[in-house]
Amino acid sequence: MKKRVGLLYGGKSAEHEVSLLTATAVSKAIDYGKYEVHPIFITLDGQWLRGPQLTQPVESIEQLQFKREVNSPNDITEFILDKNAKADFDVIFPLLHGTNGEDGTVQGLLEVLNFPYVGNGVLASAAGMDKVVMKQLFSVAGLKQVPYVYFIRKEWDDNQKAIIEKCENELTWPMFVKPANLGSSVGISKASNGEQLVKAIEFALLYDRKVIVEQGIEAREVEMGVLGHNDPKVSVPGEIKPVTEFYDYDSKYKDDSTELIIPAKIPSTVEVSMRKMAVDAFKILDCSGLVRADFFVTENDEVYINEVNTMPGFTPVSMYPLLWQHTGVPYPQLIDTLIELGLERYTEKQQLQYNRD
Repeated sequence: MKKRVGLLYGGKSAEHEVSLLTATAVSKAIDYGKYEVHPIFITLDGQWLRGPQLTQPVESIEQLQFKREVNSPNDITEFILDKNAKADFDVIFPLLHGTNGEDGTVQGLLEVLNFPYVGNGVLASAAGMDKVVMKQLFSVAGLKQVPYVYFIRKEWDDNQKAIIEKCENELTWPMFVKPANLGSSVGISKASNGEQLVKAIEFALLYDRKVIVEQGIEAREVEMGVLGHNDPKVSVPGEIKPVTEFYDYDSKYKDDSTELIIPAKIPSTVEVSMRKMAVDAFKILDCSGLVRADFFVTENDEVYINEVNTMPGFTPVSMYPLLWQHTGVPYPQLIDTLIELGLERYTEKQQLQYNRD
C-alpha cells in the first residue's frame, strides 16, 4: 500500500515564500506511485488548510496556495492537527523554514500527538535555529568558530554604547549582524563602521529579540550535507561564490548570479576535517534526517564552522539537494530516504517505556 504523506508547508514566518518553493519542488519530484500526497498549507496569518490529494506533479507554486472562503470548493477544508488526524497519515513531511516551523514548535506539536514526521526533532530544531545556542553547543564539542557577541533587545535599549564598545573591543571590522533566530539570510547586514553597526542591529531587531554580531573573516564559504539518523553520512563539499558582498536572500532565491562549485576544490585534509566537524555538529545537536553544515575555509586552509541549517533550502537547485546529487543520491531518492529516516526515528522512539512497571 502507498504511504500517506502529509506535506506541511507555508507558515507564519518571514520565510513563508521559501517554504512554498520547497513544497512545489517536492510536489514535483515525489513518487506518486509510492505515496499518497496530501497538501497542508499554513497561511501567513496562521490558518491551516488541507487541500485535495495530489495525484501528479504540480505545475506552479499557485496550486499550493489555496484559500478557504465562504464559496471555496468543498475539497479545501480547515485542518486541525490533533490525534484524530493521525488516522489520515503515515508520516508528516514538514517543509517549513524559519519561525514557527523550523524552530521546534511544529516538531513539539507532532511529538505531543505522537505523529511520525520527517527531519529533526524538537531539540535539534530549536538549537539549530538559535544561532547563539548553536554556537555555545559547538564550543562544548570543541568546534572552531569565529568570535561573536550577542545580546537581547532590552540590553540594546538600555545601553547601546556599551554594546557597541563590546563589539569593537572583542571583534574586528567588518562584522556581520544577524537575528539569532532566522534563516535564509533574512535580516542580515554587513557593517564596516560604528554607524553601519547601529543600523544593522536595528534592522536585525525587526526580526528577533536576540541579535548576534560575528567577526567577518576572509575565507571561502564551503558547505556539506549530512543525511542520516544514528549513522549520519556526509556529502561531497560545495563552494558558494556570490557576486554580492555576502550570500544574501536575493542571491539564494531571486537571481542566478551565485556560482555553486560542486565538488569544491579543497585539499583532502581540509575535506576530512570538515567531514568530522559536520558529524560532530550533527551529533552535539542530536540531529536526525537532514542538516547542511556551513564552513569558512581560509587561505591557509584553516576551517571554521559557521552554522548548521536543520531545514536547508530544498529545491532541486538548492545546495543541499545538489550536494547529494553529486554524491550519488538524486532528488527523488533523497525524498524517499528522508521519509524512511523519519519513520525509522519514530519506530525507535516507540520502544521507549513511559511507566515504571
